[in-house]
Amino acid sequence: MNSDSFRRSENLVELAQRLRLNKPNPNFEIEDSGAELFPRFETRPTRAAVLICLFEDENGDLRVILTKRSSTMSSHSGEVALPGGKRDDGDENDAETALREAKEEIGLEASAVEVVTVLEPFHTKRNITVFPVIGIIWDKSAFNPVLNAAEVESIFDAPLLMFLKDENRRQEEREFMGCKYLLHFFDHKARNESYVIWALTAGILIKAASVVYQLPPAFETRMPPFWNRK
Repeated sequence: MNSDSFRRSENLVELAQRLRLNKPNPNFEIEDSGAELFPRFETRPTRAAVLICLFEDENGDLRVILTKRSSTMSSHSGEVALPGGKRDDGDENDAETALREAKEEIGLEASAVEVVTVLEPFHTKRNITVFPVIGIIWDKSAFNPVLNAAEVESIFDAPLLMFLKDENRRQEEREFMGCKYLLHFFDHKARNESYVIWALTAGILIKAASVVYQLPPAFETRMPPFWNRK
């Protein structure tokens, strides 16, 4: 589809304009503030970024691109994830990290995505600080996925709004160093395949959906306390 025949959705344009006003400090410095609360965090966290890539379907509903990690990966093999990874020395910012990783994993060209904001980071038990980068694909038909088989087994998309609903959701109570929290599991079917979106990926998408729709989830979140180390 050429630029003359493709028109941007007014709703998506308005969303992009609003999200651009959400401007956390792009030079956010990772501090070792979690070391006192959680003694196992003894070293400076690794910085990483994931891409929350949104587009509109034919009904005007927002959807997000997700992947299933390869079963041969050394960590989180076979799990659902957002495109992303650890920051390289050559990356100028978190958006560049997320876009570079998306290109490497699923063949998504940076030129096809407009980054509109970066959310506050999440911190993992593996001492990685993950910055969620929200980007928009204006013309989804122009994206032809090319999967890196060493990292990605499959690619699919899901409605963003599902991460605010109590439907197709389960939860488990966990405990870490005396702190009880909930992990959320979302069951989703796409192209006759069943996927479970859970843990950090689910937490990031719950937060992103809350920001995008300006609504709270229809369920208690009670996120892991170490995800937000301030």
